[in-house]
Amino acid sequence: MNTWVRFEHEGKIKFGQLEQKIIHIFTGEMFGDNHSSKKTIPLASVKLLTPCTPGKMLALWNNFLLRAEKEGLTRPPFPLYFAKTNNSYIASEETIIQPSNYDGPVVFEGELGVVIGKNCKNIEADQIDKYIFGYTIINDVTARTILKADPTFTQWGRAKSYDTFGPFGPVIVSGIEPDQLIVRSLINGVEKQNYPVSDMFYKPRQIASLLSHNITLNPGDIISCGTSIGAEPMPKGCTVEIEIKGIGILRNHFE
Repeated sequence: MNTWVRFEHEGKIKFGQLEQKIIHIFTGEMFGDNHSSKKTIPLASVKLLTPCTPGKMLALWNNFLLRAEKEGLTRPPFPLYFAKTNNSYIASEETIIQPSNYDGPVVFEGELGVVIGKNCKNIEADQIDKYIFGYTIINDVTARTILKADPTFTQWGRAKSYDTFGPFGPVIVSGIEPDQLIVRSLINGVEKQNYPVSDMFYKPRQIASLLSHNITLNPGDIISCGTSIGAEPMPKGCTVEIEIKGIGILRNHFE
């Protein structure tokens, strides 16, 4: 298992592997040829960035049995997904901002993210591990009222892609078994979500495989696997934490 980070130090952006609060600095490309520089730096001395810079983030809706049962939904015949735009990405510890032209509820959604490591097109599920770099944590922030503000069109793109609405990180972990993970979401330390990845209709590997038959997935792209019950509006001034044991904690403030 390797824990990858991307960080800024003395005005330069670098990447490496994190071990016990020490970063082992790597050179080359995270999703290509890379090797250890044999240099280290304390985690406390750097600013962590988003662990990669996705060209696109694809995110699922209605991918959990328990949530579907509660909301009267059924398993879709193919993963239902939308895209979040890259202006929404922020790192752990950065601030989610209420949009200036929207005063309705802003909802957190704790999710597991699949990070693609190689160009991926028409890949079957039994081969997909070769194309997955690792896994990260996502808060799929949503302006809930916007979704159905127009009765003629569900506004997934607008509701999901405001500036700062795509926090992810703080790390990417490779070499873990995603189907056994548990996702927890907490607001000011109070647990709001606690659900197993095993409750997904489409598991992480299957999602990546199926989506690769629709869209070419590129190194650094992320698939957000959807959320279960418990997502709710964030109160102004709160701290929201999405925790996945084995990966870490994505922490952001909301203002």
